[in-house]
Amino acid sequence: MLLDVSFKKEGRKKRHRSLRKRVEGTAERPRLAVFRSTRHIYAQVIDDQQKRTLTATSDKALAKEGEKPSDKKTRAKSVGAAIAKQCLEKGIDKVVFDRAGYKYHGRVSALADGAREAGLKF
Repeated sequence: MLLDVSFKKEGRKKRHRSLRKRVEGTAERPRLAVFRSTRHIYAQVIDDQQKRTLTATSDKALAKEGEKPSDKKTRAKSVGAAIAKQCLEKGIDKVVFDRAGYKYHGRVSALADGAREAGLKF
């Protein structure tokens, strides 16, 4: 029996709405939001109080700069390291991790590990 894709998407969106009630980014501790598509992974750091994105990156942006790891998990880890580097340059060292309803597994955890290894604190 195949699972309906829209059913899975709706479940994730429902979990994300539930998480967003509890997770809020501030100026001192902005929110590190993750979006995972079937091919790519995106990360952005958001100050919810001022309603603005402080920095963002993706594996597509890293590929344009010349970095192109082969598997998705390695790309996610490099995106985490890149977003952490951008945050540290802006003086941000602590963030709140928003996994956007995804399981903390695979590419999402690889991105978090890459950010932690680069010096970001969750």
